[in-house]
Amino acid sequence: MEKRYYTFSRFLKEHFGGPVRKIPLDAGFGCPNRDGTVSSGGCIFCLNPAFSPFSGRGLTVAEQVRRFKGHRRGPGRYIAYFQAYTNTYAPVAVLRRAYEEALADPEVVGLAVATRPDCVPDPVLDLLQSYTDRWMVWVEYGLQSCHDATLQRLNRGHDFATFAAAVARTRGRGIYIGAHVILGLPGETAADMLATAAALNATGVDGVKLHHLQVFEGTPLAAAFLRGEVKTLSLDEYVSLSCDFIEALSPQTVILRLVGDVTDNALLLAPRWGVSKAAVIDRIDRELERRGTRQGSRAGWASESAVLETGRQHLEGRG
Repeated sequence: MEKRYYTFSRFLKEHFGGPVRKIPLDAGFGCPNRDGTVSSGGCIFCLNPAFSPFSGRGLTVAEQVRRFKGHRRGPGRYIAYFQAYTNTYAPVAVLRRAYEEALADPEVVGLAVATRPDCVPDPVLDLLQSYTDRWMVWVEYGLQSCHDATLQRLNRGHDFATFAAAVARTRGRGIYIGAHVILGLPGETAADMLATAAALNATGVDGVKLHHLQVFEGTPLAAAFLRGEVKTLSLDEYVSLSCDFIEALSPQTVILRLVGDVTDNALLLAPRWGVSKAAVIDRIDRELERRGTRQGSRAGWASESAVLETGRQHLEGRG
């Protein structure tokens, strides 16, 4: 079945002529939303080991690269993905050592860095820009929602304006810009979620990762869930919402991910859909086929939203 959205695999094939795999890395960085710099509680949904199941904490970056490649047969091409916690939250010299330890491998053709939009001072962006003449570089900013009220509920420690400003400062440096979004966040309607798609269109990000809200044991979100204050999406609801979001998203935006890992594990409280990630993606593909729509089908509608105009004003310095 032909994909009705701009997949990351297609993007990589256009740039490299063939498949490229991501190597998830844990360089031992922390998070300002946990160590007291921004907050000590962290985001209410965050349990990083659940999001980064292949964590290599305790191994050097080079050892993690070699271990991952050791499971592959024959030569390959890879993007070094600094995934765990906030991967620009360190002095530039420390960041340089970590990044260049991964980039030293001759089969690594790219660098991807997951971080927060309030953790990218210009010297860090200068460092990342310095790699763009030899490697593909992505910066993935955690956003989750464009709505400040939602970000406050999540204890994100930043607002949408901070995200928009980070994107604006990153643009023009040869760095690809990604955004992480969660569907099904507490207090949000379907219209709120589509407004986030519109806001991303306004900022001009290059890629988006979609996740469904997951509740993990030991988090503040879990406590609210067990009190009956939070509900999670059913599989049918997520399939429908993600298709709506894809339709509202600019067709030039790469879909970096469509769903988080959904296989059962000991830490996950909800939702337990009992299906694989591949099965969820297949459901999304079939729903778009049934609708006869594709990425960007409703982007014209989204471009008329008040959120998009707010984004334009901010980027032009009027907001």
